[in-house]
Amino acid sequence: MLQNAQKVQKNAYAPYSNFKVGAALVAEDGNVYSGCNVENAAYPLGQCAEAGAIASMIGHGCSKITKILILSPNSDFCPPCGGCRQKIKEFATSATQVILSTQDGKTKQVSIAELLPLAFDLN
Repeated sequence: MLQNAQKVQKNAYAPYSNFKVGAALVAEDGNVYSGCNVENAAYPLGQCAEAGAIASMIGHGCSKITKILILSPNSDFCPPCGGCRQKIKEFATSATQVILSTQDGKTKQVSIAELLPLAFDLN
C-alpha cells in the first residue's frame, strides 16, 4: 500500500497548497486502489486523496475497505478531513484499519471509530 500511495502522491495536483497527499486502500477483493489529492481554484471543488482511492475501488466493483493508508507529504501525520472520515466510514467495517504514514516512515494505526465517533450510519 505504501508504494502505491507514494507513486500517486507524486502525481497529486496541489498548486495552491503544495500539500500533496497519497492514499491507498485494500478492498475486499484483495486489490489495492489508490488516489491523490486534486485541487481546484474553487477550493471546495477539490478532491482528497482518500476520495480518489474510494472512487477507484467503487469503479472496480468493490464496496468494502479492509484497510486504508494515508501518506502525508511531510513528517506530520495527516489524518483524513471530516468529509473523508465519513466517506471511509461508509465503506468500512469495524475491523477496517486506518494507517497514517509520514514521509520519514512513522506510522500510526487508528480505527474508524476513533477517527469518527458518532458517525452518520444508516445501518
